[in-house]
Amino acid sequence: MSETQVTDARGVPDEETGLKRSITGRLLFFYVLGDVLGSGIYVLIGSVAGAVGGAFWIAFAVGVTVATITGLAYAELVTKYPRAAGAALFVNLAFRNRFLTFLITVCMLSASFAAAGSLATGFAAYFQQVWALPPALLLGLAFIVVLAVVNFIGITESVVANLVMTIVEVGGLVIIMGIGVMYVVQGKADLGTLTSFDAAGKSPLFAVVAGVALAFFAMTGFENAANVAEETVEPHRTFPRALVGGMVVAGVLYVLVAITAALTVPIGTLADSDAALLEVIKADLLPVPVGIMTIAFAIIAMIAITNTTLVALVTESRILYGMAREDVVPGAFARIHRSRRSPWVALIFSAVVVAGLLLSPADLERLVAVTVVFTLFIYGLVIVAAMKLRGHDEDEHTFRPPVPLLVIGLVGNAVLLGYVLYTDPRSLIYCAVLLALGLALFAIEHFFGRRDRPVETGA
Repeated sequence: MSETQVTDARGVPDEETGLKRSITGRLLFFYVLGDVLGSGIYVLIGSVAGAVGGAFWIAFAVGVTVATITGLAYAELVTKYPRAAGAALFVNLAFRNRFLTFLITVCMLSASFAAAGSLATGFAAYFQQVWALPPALLLGLAFIVVLAVVNFIGITESVVANLVMTIVEVGGLVIIMGIGVMYVVQGKADLGTLTSFDAAGKSPLFAVVAGVALAFFAMTGFENAANVAEETVEPHRTFPRALVGGMVVAGVLYVLVAITAALTVPIGTLADSDAALLEVIKADLLPVPVGIMTIAFAIIAMIAITNTTLVALVTESRILYGMAREDVVPGAFARIHRSRRSPWVALIFSAVVVAGLLLSPADLERLVAVTVVFTLFIYGLVIVAAMKLRGHDEDEHTFRPPVPLLVIGLVGNAVLLGYVLYTDPRSLIYCAVLLALGLALFAIEHFFGRRDRPVETGA
């Protein structure tokens, strides 16, 4: 991160050099909703059900609560520093430590790598509901390659496109909730299921914590909104409302979908399924042939997963590109294709790392654990940064959540992080490998790289 960027973090963008403020509060709300809603619910609901039992909707409710409190820290920092860069900027401003800023950036990159691997695994599971012949591993690898090619050809992300994809994702969840309403109206629902815990002998408390640790994967994404703060109209007013509103709506949808799944499908069936929401469709409660609905819903799920994974690949390549321009990683990552204007070396590297994770022994839950470990670490540091910067660069427009609430969020993140590491210590091996990869790139640039290089173009 350049010193100019840090020094100017508090001010409003310059009329000539800053980004245009064009994102309204309503568009920002849908941006947050789309990022949070994403595809985690499509991929992980079966695993969460298996961890908790029929009451697994509680895990989603608790998870979104912790995530929303964390979002309040982001809202405070954005109203003080409405600039792009998100967590890396906030940590740099709070601690003024270049290595810690680099570490948080590598954690963001590593979380995105692991998330992309998780989503590719989920995509393969839904694809096999349409065509069961290709092996899941081959499907996952092909999925990443295709998205890398799409990214290379060139893709323009906009909040309008995000709105369209959000409608598709919400549409799939509305179908599920509609099935739940029909099931209850027909008098078939056993409401006692919603308070049952069947989690391999765990106490209800530990069962819920286990479920939250998994469900938290579906709560992430809201932090990406901080990267468009510089383009938001009146961020001090619109950002807190849009973020909290988006999180609350996403949380309500998650809880209702979880309740529907618990009422309509046996918990064991959900837990054993690689595409658990399809089991709700297969309950055959809609006046449409179940075969058609299964294929249609699988396509909706794949669209949701594709959108989220594509954004992850875009993020990864752009982080590497930005770090290369700041002389933090080798200059090859700053190379731009001459005609496509895409950071092709960074894109290829990102695809290779994600493919490596797919080829590793890690299963879906292991990749989710790695993603959650990095994400919780980042969230915790952002909350600490918000408390450390309390009283600095504030005015009457600054959003200030109560400190005790931030402390609750910090404790919640710490408890979940400790639980994930305790129950899946092997996830630390994958975390260490990804961090070592980032440090290796840093060392190569530090000892062998050139400083202040121009942006390179290549074939």
